[in-house]
Amino acid sequence: MTARLDVLCAGYAADRVASTVVLIRDQDAVIVVDPGMVADRRRILDPLARLGVEPASVTDVVFSHHHPDHTLNAALFERARFHDVWAIYSGDEWTDRPADGFALSPGVRLMATPGHTAQDITTLVSTDGGLAACTHLWWSAEGPDIDPLAEDQALLERSRARLLGLSPALIVPGHGAPFDPAGLEQQP
Repeated sequence: MTARLDVLCAGYAADRVASTVVLIRDQDAVIVVDPGMVADRRRILDPLARLGVEPASVTDVVFSHHHPDHTLNAALFERARFHDVWAIYSGDEWTDRPADGFALSPGVRLMATPGHTAQDITTLVSTDGGLAACTHLWWSAEGPDIDPLAEDQALLERSRARLLGLSPALIVPGHGAPFDPAGLEQQP
């Protein structure tokens, strides 16, 4: 059995900014990735409701990194465990663990992908259509190729190459609609 991935809100970055917010369901895990800035919280809550998911049933929230545009609406999911590059946070418990390779469920794991920030992680999802990667290694299919806010562009390029080496079928970027990575180059 594979995980199901639904985009709740396709993000954008121009005069205004919104993160791409994703719902992943895999067995008992109900995961939201990057519940950040959106024009209105209904942009997250209404698609959840249409999919039959209550915010209280979300088990896990993943932050690709700690910029507010990817974290601002985390409080919508009061019962969830929260994941970042360093740890798992639940209530008043802070459990250190490395993100790289950490499995949230049988079909969902984390991968350290520094570059945009030193603390970036990608959520890897095994779906019926192949491997999907929820990541901020790309803002959108349209670019930019050079991340204007990257802390380390060379490291970001190495993280891109590492991810593309896994042959993902789908990239879910930080600020855009999902896209097929077939045309992307693997750079060292």
